[in-house]
Amino acid sequence: MVAEDNVLLRDGLQRLITATEGFELVGAAASYEELMDLVERTGPDVVVTDIRMPPTGTDEGIRAAVALRASYPDIGVIVLSQYVSSSYALALLAQGSDRRGYLLKDRVADVDDLVDAIRVVAGGGAVIDPKVVDQLVGSSNRGAKAPIDFLTPRERQVLSEIAQGKSNTAVAASLALSERAVEKHTNSIFSKLHLTEEREVNRRVTAVLMYLTEGDADHTPEEVAARFTDRA
Repeated sequence: MVAEDNVLLRDGLQRLITATEGFELVGAAASYEELMDLVERTGPDVVVTDIRMPPTGTDEGIRAAVALRASYPDIGVIVLSQYVSSSYALALLAQGSDRRGYLLKDRVADVDDLVDAIRVVAGGGAVIDPKVVDQLVGSSNRGAKAPIDFLTPRERQVLSEIAQGKSNTAVAASLALSERAVEKHTNSIFSKLHLTEEREVNRRVTAVLMYLTEGDADHTPEEVAARFTDRA
């Protein structure tokens, strides 16, 4: 289902979904209240929603994603925004990156990008716009210590390799470690970052996001965003 208060964009999204093989449109909403009511009545697999909608025009899409995580954890949510906001992205992924996506509205013009994002999120993965990753990479100033600050130098090395999209086997080969040692370091990283409850692939995504937020990785936004499709 789609949720968007702009009539033209909402109509465009409806037409796109209806015209895509394998997709079925089950409803369209123009406000937070309509969105939540339609979800309860139709039980969609994925919700594509604007971030800012009535009644307040502030963060309704994020609020909906948080509420659905609690009540309907199997429903995927892709939020669309015209704003490049790392705070929105972090709020969206705060309770887990599985079945969540954050795309800028100008990406909707590329039909394949949106269709691919819906499929990835429906399959349990995560998608984040490269421009948002760009801002996350640059937002390195923090005051109080964050969980990532407690990683050991070796754990940071391992996380840096993970941020390059490498599997544990590839990390082991790159750092001349055994796979068992890499697994131990990886589990320690997840524990220190408080990611012990998520599925393996989504723990890796969230760990990389936290690493990038620190601004300590040397990768282009496009390279990192590609990893957030969780196809590995």
